[in-house]
Amino acid sequence: MKKVPRWKRESANRGTLLAAVAAVLLIAAGCSQQAKEKDPIVSVQTTPAARAVISQSVSTEAVVFPLEQATVAPKITSTVKKFFVQRGSRVAKGQLLAQLENADLSASAEASKGDYEQAEANYALTVGAGLPQQIQKAELDAASAKAAFDAQQRIYDSRKELLQQGAIPRRDFEAAEVALAQARSQNEQAQRQLADLRRLGKEQLLKSAQGTKESFEGKYRGAAALLSYSLIKSPIDGVVTDRPLYEGDLATANQPILTVMNLSRLIGKAHIPQAEAAQLKVGNPAEITTAGVDEPVNARVSLVSPALDPGSTTVEVWVEARKPDPALRPGMTVQVSMTAKTARDAIVVPAGAVFRSEEAGDYVLVAGSDGKAHQKKVQVGIRNKDSAQIVSGINAGDPVITSGGYGLPDDTQIKIESAEEEKGAVGTGDEKDKKGAADENGAKKDKKTDKTAAKSGKGKE
Repeated sequence: MKKVPRWKRESANRGTLLAAVAAVLLIAAGCSQQAKEKDPIVSVQTTPAARAVISQSVSTEAVVFPLEQATVAPKITSTVKKFFVQRGSRVAKGQLLAQLENADLSASAEASKGDYEQAEANYALTVGAGLPQQIQKAELDAASAKAAFDAQQRIYDSRKELLQQGAIPRRDFEAAEVALAQARSQNEQAQRQLADLRRLGKEQLLKSAQGTKESFEGKYRGAAALLSYSLIKSPIDGVVTDRPLYEGDLATANQPILTVMNLSRLIGKAHIPQAEAAQLKVGNPAEITTAGVDEPVNARVSLVSPALDPGSTTVEVWVEARKPDPALRPGMTVQVSMTAKTARDAIVVPAGAVFRSEEAGDYVLVAGSDGKAHQKKVQVGIRNKDSAQIVSGINAGDPVITSGGYGLPDDTQIKIESAEEEKGAVGTGDEKDKKGAADENGAKKDKKTDKTAAKSGKGKE
């Protein structure tokens, strides 16, 4: 067997040892890489949960309308005689706006007024003079009939006595008996007429005279009403916003000739979903924002409709402006924001810091003292576009992760950075990129110069 030299054996052993060491280093490097991949460090930003006032608001578009508006239309058809206002004129309730041709109506009203005054005079005469005279005449007739009856009764008694004595013939007694019956009938009729006149005649006579007077009074009032329809008056205080006709045009009954709006009280009408409308009530504060106007107009919720709009299944809500801005005009589309409810001394975090999952529900990520992110299940109260109220789950002062927390697992290693540091890091990267680009441009420029110089040298050679 051939003996291997010693130096060859030592060289082989050394190679084997080096291979083993290299294998161990490769394994260690792989494990270290796996450990780094398993435990990454994520840069985040935090904000402490603070106690503050938070409000829940409902924002939507609305159309501006006047709270009071009157579309004035005549009740009769006639020609416009004169307009007393123009578009933009401020008017008061009851002010004369226009007059229609009314000569025929005026004549009819005057005739009816004359008939009414005549009936009123007859009624006064009936009450003051006619009725007492009739009663007095009836009393005289009754007294005369009674006297005639008494006289005829005495004649009858006397002839009856003479007939019994045989002093007169029987036909004279019978004539006295017939005269007595006639006198009795006339007396009874006169007494009954007087009693009826006293009991019923006065009442019926007054009713007859009063009925005649009221009949003519009604005719006069009807004619006066027709005459008044030719005078167009404003039903409200406001501003004339529309006047489609001119003097001489025919005004048709029940067709608008003027529009008056009260611009001192404007409302924004909005239609919002049922869920949002359920949070609102009359009196809630609100704001109306108009395009091109910096300051919003203070307002309040004045109506929450008790019924749904059948066409859109939404709820109509009115927001009334307390002191409307001159830039706010009927027909404009504006943005309204209504404060539904407000919580004071509430624990508040940024709205973007609250996440939701099917398993955990609402949760936030809190930066722990161990350098890890911890998932905390929370109960959210009021929520708006900027902030959210945390009813339970965390305490005031807890550092809540506001940036870099989306999709971050629980117990992840984190590194807290401030907004300034992140901005600085971004700026440094940009400067490096700019510097690299400048160096690259400089190198290209130098290379181009060298190339030009080489060509120039070659030409000289």
